[in-house]
Amino acid sequence: MVLFVNGVSLDEAPRDIRSFFLKFPQFKESSSSLTSATPRIIGPLRSLYVSQREFAVTHPHDNKVTILGSDDITTAHLLIIRHTGSGATGFCHLDAGHEEGISSMIQRILSLSFHYDGRFEMHLLGGFADPKGIAQDLTVSILQILHKQRAELDLITCAVNELCTLHRNGVPWPLISGIGVCVETGEIFPAQFTDKGPDLDIRNARTLTGGENVGLIEIYDCSREELRIGPFSYEPVRAVDFWLQQSDDFLRQALSTCPEVAPPQFVINLRAVLKRIKEDPYPSVTVFQSNCPRYYRKDEHSGRWLPSYIKEEHPQVMHHQQAPQQVLQQQQPQLTNHIPPSHHVPPTHHLASPGWVTPAPITCTDNSL
Repeated sequence: MVLFVNGVSLDEAPRDIRSFFLKFPQFKESSSSLTSATPRIIGPLRSLYVSQREFAVTHPHDNKVTILGSDDITTAHLLIIRHTGSGATGFCHLDAGHEEGISSMIQRILSLSFHYDGRFEMHLLGGFADPKGIAQDLTVSILQILHKQRAELDLITCAVNELCTLHRNGVPWPLISGIGVCVETGEIFPAQFTDKGPDLDIRNARTLTGGENVGLIEIYDCSREELRIGPFSYEPVRAVDFWLQQSDDFLRQALSTCPEVAPPQFVINLRAVLKRIKEDPYPSVTVFQSNCPRYYRKDEHSGRWLPSYIKEEHPQVMHHQQAPQQVLQQQQPQLTNHIPPSHHVPPTHHLASPGWVTPAPITCTDNSL
């Protein structure tokens, strides 16, 4: 199938975003209404925060979650797809073109929309016009992936690149840093979230250490109204102590895709992630015991995510835990003692692979930690 705009199918996915906006000027108008609106402050009640390389899908009959969203984005994109008949809504936070994850989200929405008449409405937001062109390349990649999907997707909002950028003294700044969507009505709005959910440090550690091979994961089960984190693993970070010893400016320059517009909390969150990586270099052993996810359910009064239970999904792996634990004991001294020279920055581009042994460098990240 193909992408649709104004009910008309596109012959091919856009390859030049500026020409695309000239052809469809309505995107400028819809973007302007979003970028000029005051962001809503969203608390924990009935909201679900979606972090980098995560997606969530739910429906209007969900008793716990009515708002999906994310914030602190710069070059990353937020993709919202909603079925007009069922109201089933998917939200994902993209810093790369993750075709398999996007397809999985669409399939999840389809499964919740069986027997419903309607169409798929889509909104793509974020990814300001950064000087390196990172966001523009990502926009093209995402639209090409969406163009290949079997479902017919009607692009309603495309507030990306130049349509969500403000120039201050010649420096481009993002006009959209966070977005929420009301599942019941489909309304989208600028948002900032005061509660980002549990285990955010370990969730962001997955993306910080994994490189491009780390794909999208689904974090919410709307049938059980339950947040599910993991299980996943990552390679231990080479010279994590070195990174923790550096100044805030050094970390911002080395590990942000756009250090000049990184939000103040970027370095604070980054340090929390690095500390968690140091404490749990092998999360499959120390965090996701028995290779089981961590489950949470919302408290109906406070809106906080509270631990619910541990489900023994893979009891057969329990007898394998001793070997990873031995590796952990053997290798941790090497990780903490390996400090590179002060003027040498460890490589920041790495494709992660599953495993227990090889220490991994850190990859640059969007500012949404």
